[in-house]
Amino acid sequence: MTKHLDRDMDHLHRDILSLSAVVEEMIGNAGRALQDGRTDLAEKVIHDDEEVDQQEVAIEEECLKMLALHHPVAIDLRRIATVIKVNNDLERIADLAVSVAQRALGVKDYPRFVIPEGVGPMVTKVSGMVREALDAFVNMDTDIARSVILRDDEVDALNTDLINRLRLTMQQDAQFVAAALHCFSAIRHLERIADLATNIAEDAIYLVDGEIVRHCSVTKKIAK
Repeated sequence: MTKHLDRDMDHLHRDILSLSAVVEEMIGNAGRALQDGRTDLAEKVIHDDEEVDQQEVAIEEECLKMLALHHPVAIDLRRIATVIKVNNDLERIADLAVSVAQRALGVKDYPRFVIPEGVGPMVTKVSGMVREALDAFVNMDTDIARSVILRDDEVDALNTDLINRLRLTMQQDAQFVAAALHCFSAIRHLERIADLATNIAEDAIYLVDGEIVRHCSVTKKIAK
């Protein structure tokens, strides 16, 4: 039984890594579509969402099958439970990347509108958080997980600054209201992706330590 469980766990590990790679690419493409007006990248993100949906369902079914067949305990049970949660978060991140891409297409209709400079750094930070949260989960590294949790405040600060800038733009020039609203929504979606990356980091801590830190203060989440 242990041999079969190990085999299935390896297969599950490969599947979640494959899904992670697709989702990370979607975030990057959505960000570039927003910053550079790349319609082709926006459309690719929207198209790739179907693949993510299919992989998410397949991984969940595999997890449920493993729970039924192997009756795992201790760390194996925690790993499968964590995969189910991370799998769901990755699908939600992909949906948000699609929303960013759709907003990028909306902004493209207003060529005179200038994307605020802070959007690029925000995309970089958010992409890095997702990548490192997944690294923390895969490598069972709580130090990386805690680093991701700390960086969520940086994204929140960027989100606030960008929203204030966009509000000022709308107040100063009514012709940019529609474009600014598209950009506003895209930024909020990016901020939500950072929140989900934080969730994955918290799940990595649960996987290693068996401690649920989701509702704890940041100070307690990062305490060793």
